Amino acid sequence: MAEVWLSAEQIAAHLGVTKDTVYLWIAEKSMPANRVGRLWKFQTSEVDEWVRSGRAGDDGGAL
Repeated sequence: MAEVWLSAEQIAAHLGVTKDTVYLWIAEKSMPANRVGRLWKFQTSEVDEWVRSGRAGDDGGAL
């Protein structure tokens, strides 16, 4: 079965951060995201792998 695509609000809730932090991570830390028109969409498995790899490291930039 295909994985569901999540919105910025849904992925922020999944990670326990704000939507602003998600947008910051897209811009500054190459968070895996796909642009569909004006919206950003995310796959949970890609984001979870990105977090586990340490690329989301807390450097004080998160809101």
